[in-house]
Amino acid sequence: MMRPHTRDRQKNFSFYKEIDMKIGLLGTGSIGKTLARKLSEAGHDVKVANSRGPETIDADVLEFGARAVQATEAVVDVEVVILSIPLDKLPGTAGLISKLPPEVVVIDTSNYYPMRDGTIDAIEQGQVESLWVVEKVGRPIVKAWNAIFFNSFLKKGKSVGSPDRIALPVAADNARDKEVAMALVGDTGFDAVDAGPLADSWRQQPGSPAYCTDLTRDQLPGALAAAERPRLAKRRDLAVAVVSERLENVGDNFPDLDFAIAVNRAIYL
Repeated sequence: MMRPHTRDRQKNFSFYKEIDMKIGLLGTGSIGKTLARKLSEAGHDVKVANSRGPETIDADVLEFGARAVQATEAVVDVEVVILSIPLDKLPGTAGLISKLPPEVVVIDTSNYYPMRDGTIDAIEQGQVESLWVVEKVGRPIVKAWNAIFFNSFLKKGKSVGSPDRIALPVAADNARDKEVAMALVGDTGFDAVDAGPLADSWRQQPGSPAYCTDLTRDQLPGALAAAERPRLAKRRDLAVAVVSERLENVGDNFPDLDFAIAVNRAIYL
């Protein structure tokens, strides 16, 4: 059951701004572990799981009260499930996700990178990434937290009303699910911007002006509107090539992820 709380969130979230929620989180990569920390620190009841078992989850992920559990337990008695795993692994969650009660909000943070995920023909032929995910997991989702680099997500969150607070796009077909996700984005330190239905979520995919460019709430709507779908893959691959060339020259210890943001801004905006 949802528990009332008086924490200050963005003012346009009428109900969910005052609620702590029971959240199951699948994935402890860079975004997933930061989500576990930020959401539990904000007061939510967070259960977190990965594919290797709860004993492999680092103590710092649990610092603010998140609990390490098996994946099967993470999706039981929750109001929100967050999928923070590589896109090509999402079909493997269908057995857990498709059987969730319809009122549970499912949020996906993934992105398609063929050099990492392998070639997915449907997406290459034009299917929106989020709609591919819906087919594979067997239920509606919300797309959120996919359009920010780990370093920015970890370090650049600010309180509501702070100058230059970074904004993140949130896309969904269900208004209530979107409202929940937008409130949670606010709890992680970022403004949430309604990015429309899932059919339009290509506007926040890699290669788009809204993707990992650290824009503010005033800037992000224009970036979403300016996206050019036929150019996304080419721009995505160009940005990857530029950053990869830098990695080759400096070694494995990449010194500054702000360089990647600068590359994205130069290519995507």
